[in-house]
Parts: sequence; structure tokens; C-alpha cells
Amino acid sequence: SIREALERKNKPNGRLAYRRSQARTALMIPLSLSILAQIEVIPCKICGDKSSGIHYGVITCEGCKGFFRRSQQGNVTYSCTRQQNCQIDRTSRNRCQHCRLQKCLSLGMSRDAVKFGRMSKKQRDSLHAEVQKQLQQQQQQQHQSPDETVALAYPNGLAKGHSRLSDNLRGPFARDYSPERIKMESRASVFYALEMQASPDLSRLDIGGGKRESGLWPRDRPSRSPRSPSEPRRLLSTEHLTQNVLKSYRETCQLRLEDLQLLRLETFSWEEVRSYQKKSMEEMWERCACRITEAIQYVVEFAKRMGGFMELCQNDQIVLLKAGAMEVVLVRMCRAFNSENRTVFFEGKYAGPELFKSLGCNELISSIFDFAHSLCLLHFSENEIALFTALVLINSNRPWLQEKGKVERLQNNLELAFKHMLRKTHREGILAKLPPKGKLRSLCYQHVEKLRSFRQMYPIIVHAVFPPLYKELFSSECPALQRELGA
Repeated sequence: SIREALERKNKPNGRLAYRRSQARTALMIPLSLSILAQIEVIPCKICGDKSSGIHYGVITCEGCKGFFRRSQQGNVTYSCTRQQNCQIDRTSRNRCQHCRLQKCLSLGMSRDAVKFGRMSKKQRDSLHAEVQKQLQQQQQQQHQSPDETVALAYPNGLAKGHSRLSDNLRGPFARDYSPERIKMESRASVFYALEMQASPDLSRLDIGGGKRESGLWPRDRPSRSPRSPSEPRRLLSTEHLTQNVLKSYRETCQLRLEDLQLLRLETFSWEEVRSYQKKSMEEMWERCACRITEAIQYVVEFAKRMGGFMELCQNDQIVLLKAGAMEVVLVRMCRAFNSENRTVFFEGKYAGPELFKSLGCNELISSIFDFAHSLCLLHFSENEIALFTALVLINSNRPWLQEKGKVERLQNNLELAFKHMLRKTHREGILAKLPPKGKLRSLCYQHVEKLRSFRQMYPIIVHAVFPPLYKELFSSECPALQRELGA
């Protein structure tokens, strides 16, 4: 039963345990899976993202549910750096934890809130009416713009078999998954239907290594387009692509640079660091998996908005994201890295590598911090990060591409745009200082190997708790990724 969802709990031995809420379930009115699934057509009341049901008394997405749960653990306190009236939506919800929590509370979220099955008939009728209203609005939108409402879905993912990643490419990009949602999606497929198309044998796609790619960035790649009378037109096209990439990047930044700058001095105290170090390996892996998944969802949305990406076949969209999304996350990480004290922004404050000790990946964490530090030394502007990450993602040397020529043309256009922008700002010198592609591949490979080892030790936790997009992005399967692309 979905209502018998497993709840995580720390036991004295430090291991995560699960218990079923049987006593509460016995008091609840049985609900059909279709009703539970239909609730999801109502957006999250907190941030407006795709909801996953009623959590703590309010219809919310998995991200806001998890945030509220964490806010109620221990003596957590948040502060606002502005006037305590920050706007909370799916793109800004991570910027101010204080205002996000206040909105949760003002809308009625509570640990003691009643479950859906215990609602009065009046409340249930009201909820049903709201569901019907949302369904009618969606039908109207489909009639108005049928091309924009393909039946795919993902918060986190590609459609059954190829579902969740393609899903995120069509819809909201910051949803989170839970064991309840995994079970619901496997049955209530009416909301997640997707016609599968032929796909490559992605089990052979090694995102950490695979077919050896060229290690050349634009500095070493010869120009393929000689000067011609059409040169001015091509420059206009290059400028248009540049502006498109910059706009897509600005709209999909998880955190604003000014917010990160304001929080640079907000570091975890030694007591807080010790608290993280005492967490079990399982809990820290789950936390980091969720944070990585959130970042990857923004990368998926960045790709969706980038000119030319959605014109690629779905197979190639999946291949590029599966191979490059984590690399883009690592590059974006330099924005949230303070090279002065070697700390990175994590769950509201800046943390050093020692905070991640319980992961059991000290060498990997150290390498990631070193990589972020090396990028900070380049003093990237936001525009440079935007175009550089576009080039990291659009790589025609990825194995298993079906239409390599189309990917190569888009890559060449992005290279021209990157070089053109650097020439205008007299920054061509950084081309020779860019990290080798092999470095990014090596870090991703190390991450996959650590995940593989963790999966062998705790297969049930990975299967039941980790976000589907995270699991599928770093495995041979891709249903979540398809749904992300198709949403």
C-alpha cells in the first residue's frame, strides 16, 4: 500500500531503518490509486512545482515535503538576509530557507496534520472539485498548444522504459521522488504514459569512461567553416545562439550568485560538522543523492531551453544528458565554492570536505574540491560558465549517438559562440587554461564507482530511497531520464 510508505529513522546503531505506519493506515479510508494520482494535477501549494500528494496536511511536491521534514528535525533555525518576504517558487525556493519555512507554516503544514484519508466529506469534495478544475485547465491548454503538452512526465526522470528523462524535458524540472512516488508511478500510468521509441543499448554506455573522447576544447579544434560572403549572417546567428544560451542559463541557475556571495561567511560550526560526521553512511549518501538530483534537474531544464537541443532525437538527448549532466553540475559547482577557505555551499551553509566524512569517499570529495578550486582560479564570469557548460554537455564524441552530425553542428556553433564572446571580452587566454576533458570524466567515473560499491552494500536503500533520476542517470537504465526530457 502506498500509505504504508517506509519512513526513515535513525537508530542507535547509526543505520537507517524503516517502519510501516500500520496503526495510522488502519484508521484511514481506503483510496483508489487513481484518486491519489489525480491529486498530483494540483501544483505544490508552496512553490508551484509538480505535486506528489498531501504531505503534512498540504498538497506539496517532494522537494517541499523533504524540506519541511528536515526543518522539524532537531533545533534547526533559519534566517532571512532580506525583509523576510522573499518570493518562493520552484526556481527560487532554495534561496531563502526562512521564508520557505514560513510559507509552509502559513499554509498549514504541520507534523500533526491529518492524512487525506481522515478528511471530512466536505474537505474531500472540495479537493475533488479542485482536481477537476485543474484537469479542465490542462485540457484547455492542450487544445491551445498541443505541441507543448506531449504525454510525458518527470520530476526527476525519462517514461516507462525510457520515461523519466524525456519527461523532464517537457515539464517542471525541480520535482523530487520518494518511495511513495515510485510505487504510484508504476501503477497510475495514466499521468505518465509515454510511447517508447527504439533506444540504444544504454547498458553499454559507460558514463564514467566508455569510448575515448577527444580531449580537445575549442582552443585545439580547427575551424570547419571558412570565411565566406555569408560571414555577417553567421555572426548574427552566433550572437542569437549566445543570447539563447545565456538566457537559458540565467533561468535555470539553482542559486543566484548574489545570494551565494552574501552567504559566503555562513559556515557550519564545529558542532554542526560533528553532527554530520555522526550521521550514518546511508543517510549521508541519501542526502547527497537528493542534492545532486536537484542540481541535475536544473541542468536538464537548461538543456531543454537551449536552442537546438530539443531538435535532437530523444535518444541523443538522453545520451548527452546521461554522459554530461554530472559534468555540468561539477562545473556549476565553482559558483558555490569559496576558494579562500575551500568550502562549498551545502544545505544552507558553506561546508568543508570534513563535513562529508561519513560518506566514506574522502579521496573523491578531495578531488572534487580541488577541481572546483582550479575553476575558481579562472575567475569565470556567469556568461562564460553558461557557454562553457553548454559545450560540456553538447559533445559529439559521446558514444551511442544516433545522429552524430546534428550534435556536431550544434557543438561547432557553440564553440564559435564561446570563442566570439571571449574575443569581445579579451579573455581568449582562458582557453589554454581550461581543465582537460579527461579530468571531468575521471571525477564522474570515481563517483560511479563509489555509487556501485554503496549499492552492493545497501541495495534496498538505493532502490527504495534514492531519487529515480539519480539511480537511472548513473546506471544502464533510463526511464526517469526519458520522462524528464518529455515533461
